[in-house]
Amino acid sequence: MLLLVAIVFFFQSCLELAQFVCRNEISGALSGLTRVRQFHQDDAHIFCTREQLRNEIKSCLQFVEKIYKAFGFDYELQLSTRPTDYMGDLELWEEAEHHLETCLQESGSNWSINPGDGAFYGPKIDVVVTDAMNRHHQTATIQLDFQLPCRFKLTYRGSDDNLHTPVMIHRAILGSFERILGILTEHYAGKWPFWLSPRQVV
Repeated sequence: MLLLVAIVFFFQSCLELAQFVCRNEISGALSGLTRVRQFHQDDAHIFCTREQLRNEIKSCLQFVEKIYKAFGFDYELQLSTRPTDYMGDLELWEEAEHHLETCLQESGSNWSINPGDGAFYGPKIDVVVTDAMNRHHQTATIQLDFQLPCRFKLTYRGSDDNLHTPVMIHRAILGSFERILGILTEHYAGKWPFWLSPRQVV
């Protein structure tokens, strides 16, 4: 495991680190492919400045729209706000929630507030997909984190030659691979499109 204690960046562009991670599901919450005991997830962390963060959030929303439109999914966006067991300063939380709300308003998409369901380190935009059986699944997530860069004492040198704390965006477009495969299998009723299953041409 890589532990970042202090990193100094000069931000001309954002730093994006993308990886596949493996995580355990909460005990007692298993349900077929949609909730397996151990799942894999596309995970990315984008480090940026406060001035850059709205453009990055909008870019993440556009990424979601492009992928889910290709799948033919119906989905809704939810702004999950500060939970009761949050960490960090209330002022930073309110600023983060304001940024996400503004991005959602400017996106032109329909969205709703899911009060108290944010991560302990920051608010998030959750993508909720409706499957072929009219069930709802949370898949993609875009989380805005002001807290952990402060805790890890991350800094970058700005154009003013002073040190500043970056903002971190946690981004998962598909979420759990196993869950999205289960949703897609029912969505296509087993008849996968050619671009997803080219072997069928044989």
